[in-house]
Amino acid sequence: MQSGTNSERPGRTMTETAPRSFDDLLENVISAGLCGKCGGCVSVCSANMIGALTLDAEGFPVYEDREKCLDCGLCYMVCPNTNSVLDEVKARFNWKSPIGHHVDLYPARSTDRDVLKAATDGGVVTSLLMNMLESGYIDGAVVSSNSEGGRRKAIVATSAEELLQAAGSHFGELPHLEEVGENYSNYVSVIRYATKSAPVKLNKLAVVGTPCQIAAIRNMQALAIVPSDIVIFTIGLFCMQCFEMDHLLDKAFLTQWGVSREDIRSMNIKENFILTMQSGLKVQIPMEEIEQIARTACLKCTYFANDYADVSVGGLGSPDGYTSVMVRTIRGKMMMADAISKERVEKKERGWDKQSMITLIEEFASRKRSRGERYLADILKPGGSPDGTEIQDG
Repeated sequence: MQSGTNSERPGRTMTETAPRSFDDLLENVISAGLCGKCGGCVSVCSANMIGALTLDAEGFPVYEDREKCLDCGLCYMVCPNTNSVLDEVKARFNWKSPIGHHVDLYPARSTDRDVLKAATDGGVVTSLLMNMLESGYIDGAVVSSNSEGGRRKAIVATSAEELLQAAGSHFGELPHLEEVGENYSNYVSVIRYATKSAPVKLNKLAVVGTPCQIAAIRNMQALAIVPSDIVIFTIGLFCMQCFEMDHLLDKAFLTQWGVSREDIRSMNIKENFILTMQSGLKVQIPMEEIEQIARTACLKCTYFANDYADVSVGGLGSPDGYTSVMVRTIRGKMMMADAISKERVEKKERGWDKQSMITLIEEFASRKRSRGERYLADILKPGGSPDGTEIQDG
């Protein structure tokens, strides 16, 4: 394994050659308040038929059966907070500070009225996935969808209808990747997601995720381990933080007006955190106030722009009704070009400035990195990280 190198953004790189176990992950990441609940460790364990790990009621990884643990270290290496294979991932994506490599950036929106009605921004994610599914590029997409009580759950969407149901941004807690691992097979039954009666062949999956989720997938791919072999496309969300909806509704400026979960139509992040009510009223909340209810791990995270996705997206920097699309890979460029040529997605031609968009995204990336460094400073041991290994950028 490779040792770290000094640079700007904190991360941790193993310097020891001995494999780490889940016990090390418990000590160095979970107990240290760094776990983002991405589900990558559980995904790897279940996809490789080990079955030692599961998620507890709060979404944190725990032992399901300690006797089954092989002490192989895979769970530790795929974790985005250990950065065990960060050098390899950075090299693969030609990474550069401060927001990673990208080949294009522009505002865009869906051309589908139903998608635009359901979407928070421009509906690009939903229409892009619909086009990929209908064109046969993917067999399904791991996305989050509404469930009872207004909460979100991970599903494997295999139809346009399911993708439409999942449209719209969310910032609550949602592990995704364990769904990929639990369902890893040449033929996967998705009956519990789609009420289908026959197995569906899922060899080509797209995943929509937060920076920690996409980083975990890239770590798996760098290590060439399942289930990352079936993930052929990633859409990364810009991400300042996640939180529980109940914590948001506890805030005085919402409760004093009697706002309930059902009153909120959508949530979005531009310069501020924006709640759009069912009535159309928009409530703008300064990001500093949202930090008060953010998950502990999010405050210690330094990733914002989803640097290792094929396409990174968010509302930041685009006019209302449009999605900011940051194309990072050749595959991302091909898929976006295909959706645009088939008139599923349209680019905004005028009324925006590319450099201004880049500057704003870099500003938010810098803010999150600085915040993460500040919170990490309270837990780092001499040497740079919770386990004493060296800090590295990326």
